[in-house]
Amino acid sequence: MPGYRSDQVAQNPVSPPGELTRIVLRPVASSLPLGFFAFGTASVLLTTLELHWIPVAQTRPLMLVILVFAVPLELLAGIFAFLARDSGAACALSVLGCVWAGSALTMITGPAGQRSPVLAVFLLTAAPLILALFVASLRGKPLFGVLLLIGAGRFVLIGVYEAGAPSGLQTAAGWVGVALGVFALYGGLALLLEDGAQRTILPLARRGRARQSLEEGLAHQVNDIEREAGVRRQL
Repeated sequence: MPGYRSDQVAQNPVSPPGELTRIVLRPVASSLPLGFFAFGTASVLLTTLELHWIPVAQTRPLMLVILVFAVPLELLAGIFAFLARDSGAACALSVLGCVWAGSALTMITGPAGQRSPVLAVFLLTAAPLILALFVASLRGKPLFGVLLLIGAGRFVLIGVYEAGAPSGLQTAAGWVGVALGVFALYGGLALLLEDGAQRTILPLARRGRARQSLEEGLAHQVNDIEREAGVRRQL
């Protein structure tokens, strides 16, 4: 077996890690349209209860529909947003899914038509978190940020009502829910059209990296990828 000399190391230096490492990206479909549609649907369903379009006795079946329809779709959208490397949207969608789950379970297990201090505390605690996500989304996706802002405002109205405020706040929350449903329908449709055409069809007000992701080439998409979570050593 031939010997190994130290001067061979100098003549054949080890290649830098960047020349040996290959990072494989798996394309996934955008989950934002699903998140928009699930959020809007849940809002409209809750509106029917707040505006007394359905009897209070139907509270539990209604919340069960939200629990089995909107919550899984919202959480699924959040998971795929993580896989698509969009941490802002992923956090927002996951939080919204859990807020709907917590609200639905609280109303299912409590007396129908009775106010819940627990639900009030939960929604008023979740609202600042959603507002923080709204601020973070303004840099790239202001349309999504507006959805979060309206949603946070609605949760505040419901929370204050559940804490004992006049019933007019419940009615106001219901009409905000109607507006939220219409806005979510527009946003989901605009995102679907954009994803299919690979260009903006209906205005979405994308900015910064969110806009460059549609207009720039592949090199821009993978720029600085070594610094992203899942590639770098620390989160």
